[in-house]
Amino acid sequence: MGRGPRGAGPPRRLLPLLLLLGLARGAAGAPGADGLDVCATCHEHATCQQREGKKICICNYGFVGNGRTQCVDKNECQFGATVVCGNHTSCHNTPGGFYCICLEGYRATNNKKTFIPNDGTFCTDVDECEVSGLCRHGGRCVNTHGSFECYCMDGYLPRNGPEPFHPTTDTTSCTEINCGNPPEMRHAILVGNHSSRLGGVARYVCQEGFESPGGKITSVCTEKGTWRESTLTCTEILTKIDDVSVFNDTCVRWQINSGRINPKIAYVISVKGQRLDPMESVHEETINLTTDSRTPEVCLALYPGTNYTVNISTAPPRRSVPAVIGFQTAEDDLLEDDGIFNISIFNETCLQLNRHSRKVGSEHMYQFTVLGQRWYLDNFCHATSFNFTTWERAPVVCLDLYPATDYTVNVTLLGSPKGHSVQITIATPPAVKQTISNISGFNETCLRWRSIKTADMEEMYLFHIWGQRWYQKEFAQEMTFNISSSSRDPEVCLDLHPGTDYNVSLRALSSELPVVISLTTQITEPPLPEVEFFTVHGGPLPRLRLRKAKEKNGPISNASDADGYVAAELLAKDVPDDAMEILIGDRLYYGEYYNAPLKRGNDYCIILRITSEWNKVRRHSCAVWAQVKDSSLTLLQMAGVGLGSMAVVIILTFLSFSAV
Repeated sequence: MGRGPRGAGPPRRLLPLLLLLGLARGAAGAPGADGLDVCATCHEHATCQQREGKKICICNYGFVGNGRTQCVDKNECQFGATVVCGNHTSCHNTPGGFYCICLEGYRATNNKKTFIPNDGTFCTDVDECEVSGLCRHGGRCVNTHGSFECYCMDGYLPRNGPEPFHPTTDTTSCTEINCGNPPEMRHAILVGNHSSRLGGVARYVCQEGFESPGGKITSVCTEKGTWRESTLTCTEILTKIDDVSVFNDTCVRWQINSGRINPKIAYVISVKGQRLDPMESVHEETINLTTDSRTPEVCLALYPGTNYTVNISTAPPRRSVPAVIGFQTAEDDLLEDDGIFNISIFNETCLQLNRHSRKVGSEHMYQFTVLGQRWYLDNFCHATSFNFTTWERAPVVCLDLYPATDYTVNVTLLGSPKGHSVQITIATPPAVKQTISNISGFNETCLRWRSIKTADMEEMYLFHIWGQRWYQKEFAQEMTFNISSSSRDPEVCLDLHPGTDYNVSLRALSSELPVVISLTTQITEPPLPEVEFFTVHGGPLPRLRLRKAKEKNGPISNASDADGYVAAELLAKDVPDDAMEILIGDRLYYGEYYNAPLKRGNDYCIILRITSEWNKVRRHSCAVWAQVKDSSLTLLQMAGVGLGSMAVVIILTFLSFSAV
């Protein structure tokens, strides 16, 4: 009894479990006896599939679970955007899936906004600098990973913000470098025309009585917008007078030594004499002498038998240590009238004659022969002669001489037994006053003026010409030449470029002062477009390649007036140097104009046109690119058209390019 129950008990308990398991297996595999359909029990995000003769519920792609009671979304982005989508991306989960988006500054290689990287799509950097004018006027764009930076071009400085800068976040602007007025230099004068732009040079000359031993003094406009001052300065010239001596009883000679000798130095000679006879009056006199000699000399009208003190110094603004010499003149009976005399320069164009004789009351006649020539003129010659009679022992004779001329003056004492003659040279400086008046332009590139000079006297004129273009910063033209003319109303025509602003400096070499006039040349026809002609019969247009037009004859400007209709207007600053492509008929707006597609069945003549406009003057040049017969083009069949710095005109479709 005791064994029976223990042996038979377990089999009875297992029977219900086996029945339950049998029922469960029947329900999962196929409709059971009760007719239950397994597919009808699948979760909404599951799919019923048949495997090995059995129907089962499997969660859809992107979901996980048992297929019947649970199918939850699988978050593909949980491993990170870089792992799932690649570099420079953001990952976005969706029910049952996900998608990727490139970060700002990057674009997908499939050219779509979103992508799933199962086809090899990835994010590549966008070159924002392909858009011209992004950094505003005077700025240049530098591409970076995912963004870009702006810097100021050469000749411009950043204002009101940092550099580099970003146009959407910074207020930085690039302004053209302008240094304004050059600095003042002590004891120096600013000379000539100077530019206050980058690299402009201001030049100085030292005032009278000062010099720059180290060379020329200049100040340069730097890239910082300030003037770089010269390290050189003007120092005072101290003239040293040495070796003062007396010759021929009444003449004084000396030597000078200074760092740099100007063409002429003015001296003040103070003479004070006391007769040996106390009853005679004191002789006092002051003489001015200007000469460029290093060993100046002067013969004085002195009384015989007198003790003299002669004080020699330079005239202001020069300074010198005065030199003093004392001597006694001979009595009358010690000298005879031998006809000997000498000459010294007195005040640039005046000569002083000094006789050795002390005899009073004798009259003498001198013959002057004057010959003047200019080194820069082969045909110039100024000759004159005259006689001069005087009772004085040291008369002063002033000559009527032309400026900027080298003269030889020969003086002969007439009636002298030996016919004594003395020769001296005088170099007159250029005239201080202006010798050119009423200068004006005609025929655009020609000048005429009035010369204030002696009739039929040849003159040489020096031209210095500067040319610039506001629309072409790299353009610069400079010319220097001279011409000779004996006319009182000279005219000259200059070899100037079109579409250019000129400053012309004109100076007669006999004068120190130039005159300056401004000329503006008109633009001429721009260059023809370099294109090959095509004829198209119902097919797609070929690709048009154009070189960028050079602004040699004037600025490329707006060109929106044309027969037919305007399809596009492109600004010069928006066109890169290499090329630009648009599609004819792409239904986009270019400037103010709509690029409409060509109508089917129509004939078109496509003309490219370059337009230059400046100072209310407009010039055109154009070339036929293609003729389209029986047009059947669609938008997708349009070939890309590369545009340079050009204007394209189509009788009914006009592509316009303008430069500002």
